Amino acid sequence: MSNYIQKLSDSVSLIANSDVWIEGKAIQQLEKTAQLEGIIRAVGMPDLHPGRGYPIGAVFLSKNKIYPALVGNDIGCGMALWKTNVKARKVNLDKLAKRLTNIDSPLGDDWKEYIDERLIDKKLGITGFERALGTIGGGNHFAELQQVCDIYCEEDFELLNMDKKNLALLIHSGSRGFGESILRRHVEQFSHQGLDVGSNDFVCYIEQHNNALKFAELNRELIASRILQRLHAKGEAVLDVNHNFVVQSESGWLHRKGATPSNDGMVMIPGSRGDYSYLVKPVLQSKGSIQSLYSLAHGAGRKWVRSDCKGRLSKRYKQSDLERTALGSRVICKNKELIYEEAPEAYKSIESVINVMQKANLIVPVARFKPVLTYKTQGGC
Repeated sequence: MSNYIQKLSDSVSLIANSDVWIEGKAIQQLEKTAQLEGIIRAVGMPDLHPGRGYPIGAVFLSKNKIYPALVGNDIGCGMALWKTNVKARKVNLDKLAKRLTNIDSPLGDDWKEYIDERLIDKKLGITGFERALGTIGGGNHFAELQQVCDIYCEEDFELLNMDKKNLALLIHSGSRGFGESILRRHVEQFSHQGLDVGSNDFVCYIEQHNNALKFAELNRELIASRILQRLHAKGEAVLDVNHNFVVQSESGWLHRKGATPSNDGMVMIPGSRGDYSYLVKPVLQSKGSIQSLYSLAHGAGRKWVRSDCKGRLSKRYKQSDLERTALGSRVICKNKELIYEEAPEAYKSIESVINVMQKANLIVPVARFKPVLTYKTQGGC
């Protein structure tokens, strides 16, 4: 096993080195979760950080049982990358920000026919959460216009048929209240207990879970579409990858909680809103891929808990200061708490996360993207 994939016990591993900050509480949660009945392996990614009882940035392999609580309430949360026809050299941040005004509210009636068609296409029935479609939500979710600044592998980059002179659009969101309602019903009935594979309750959860995945994918599509409409631009999805879900594998059931699959092609791994994002190609034919349960980090990972952020930063920065980044990009976030909670300082360095995965022979970087305009909220999540 490489020095970058540390074996903590017979069933627990951690992908990290001394350059990546991993909080002790996150490792404790990783090891404790690995002790649940039916869990046979657990792997922490370099973006590992503590969650509410279970760590974020981890993957768990189980047999005979699945644990909806490990997937969490945002089933299908993931990243969608869109190419656009917006020329990077013609960017005017003031105009872009003005056009994006408020996209927190539900889509209007003029979208209803299209949404109905897409729901049918995805074989999604009425969920009761249709008004949330096309909205980003709070927390670490975002929509970000990005500029290609470095290409490390032209051949792989060209496979996506993207124009490096145009801006890209990265969407990070999930299934909104729909996924939360599914977990809430499970917890009300079973607390945090697992479900026996093959049982009626298991079949019911998996059906709801799979619908939430489709809902999340459609949500990201609609977020991108409404942003492009506001920008009077055209675009097309080139990648859409979930990182909160459970799926059957040859060895059992993989629970990814903030972990990106490495067996679905190229993926985007974003940093904080003031850091770069990386397009990477997973290395599948390697020992490390097996050891990592075919999973990768899903981002930079939090360094500070949300409740500490404003206290740490408010004496150094006004809210308006945090609407600009060191990379020259603009941030739209009118929620006074959230803009501090999501400050770049609250996150790990994305370079350290990418570096350790590269040295563990899990990925090959393809391109690096710089943030131009990040949309969080106008204050009405």
